[in-house]
Amino acid sequence: MWKSVQSVVPVLLGIACIEAALGVLNPLIGIQLTETNTSSGLIGIVASAYFFGFLMGTLSCHRIIDRVGHIRAFGVFAVMAANVTLLLIILRQPYLWILLRAAAGYTLAGAFVVIESWLNDKATEENRGRIFAVYSVIAWGASGVSPLALNIHDPAGTLLFCLATIAIGSSMIPLALTKVGNPEIGQRSHLSIWRLINISPLGVVCCFGAGIFNGALYSLLPVYINARGGDAQQLAFLISIGTIAAILAQYPIGHVADHYGRRPIIIGTMTLSAILAGSFTLMPAMPFPALLVLFFLLTAFSSPIYALGISQTTDYVEKSEFVAASSGLLFIWGLGSSIGPFSVGWLMVPLGPDGLFDFLAVGFEAVALFGIYRVFRRRAKTAAEQSNYVAMPVGPGAVGAPELDPRSEVVAHGPSPSMKGGYTE
Repeated sequence: MWKSVQSVVPVLLGIACIEAALGVLNPLIGIQLTETNTSSGLIGIVASAYFFGFLMGTLSCHRIIDRVGHIRAFGVFAVMAANVTLLLIILRQPYLWILLRAAAGYTLAGAFVVIESWLNDKATEENRGRIFAVYSVIAWGASGVSPLALNIHDPAGTLLFCLATIAIGSSMIPLALTKVGNPEIGQRSHLSIWRLINISPLGVVCCFGAGIFNGALYSLLPVYINARGGDAQQLAFLISIGTIAAILAQYPIGHVADHYGRRPIIIGTMTLSAILAGSFTLMPAMPFPALLVLFFLLTAFSSPIYALGISQTTDYVEKSEFVAASSGLLFIWGLGSSIGPFSVGWLMVPLGPDGLFDFLAVGFEAVALFGIYRVFRRRAKTAAEQSNYVAMPVGPGAVGAPELDPRSEVVAHGPSPSMKGGYTE
């Protein structure tokens, strides 16, 4: 294992730092805005701004990387992300936070493009599965454990922003000190949305829905917790328990989907998720231990929907097109993430905090009903015809998934003519 990952250890350390910072920042921003009586609609816009910036970054920041090389570009992105995080302390107006979060999304997207290219360049047919597994564990683990820092007593409301800034800045250190040369950035391509819809309508709906549901849930969960009289500590435990549930549920659900078909599992998990989401509205005064159990079950059944959507789509594409299809689905997930917090935030203005779980219940059931519709439209692949299920971390870290996914073909990178000794001349 060590031999497989030795060449990418600096990148994995950078991933751990960034994911740890994101795990704290995302709920912290919701808490800070809620405490200043900011409307749920505006909180949703701030959350959506991050995902919109991230989406724009994945489409254009490769130009910076091509110009100065991976290591220097990563340094630029890390410093800019750290700067806009510090500005959240100085500029306390929510409307300015919209711009700052969009800038943070853009710069962190650039950092993850560097990480994706680096990991893929060092991966081979033999060790790619191990690298992807370690990457997934680090992405999930860091983003799941770091929200527990919300338990730190911080009367001024600035300490955690400072710690997140330190974590983002620290991500640059292992890459700046590495002796490994810059990788060559590969050609980034994805299938068009319309072609993906023609290939697998259900796969597209699942990935788009995963973006909407996860973006809205974790961005607006602080509003819900505050409305029921909870505090930052309860929010921290909920987010961490949700991450644990996602990790534990991915593999058994994927195993069942490989043996009994994608569509029955999609329909079943989405129906159960709709029932569980509706339970939050039906039992608004439940004690916190019951809320914790219910949230664990909800995230366990709803989190695999992104990986199920990708698996459903790859069942119908050639292996040579898998990377392009997976990248296109990631773009669709990003669109959903940009739309979800904004839309649900404004929906919660007239409906109140319970509107979050009302929306989720309706959305999950809509995906289940669409899955039932697709059952009657096309014959399902048999277990032997399906591709293997691969668990996917959902979030910014998911950018590393398409080319690293063990199901896809290795994308070869040649040496860069503009590089010498690992640095741009």
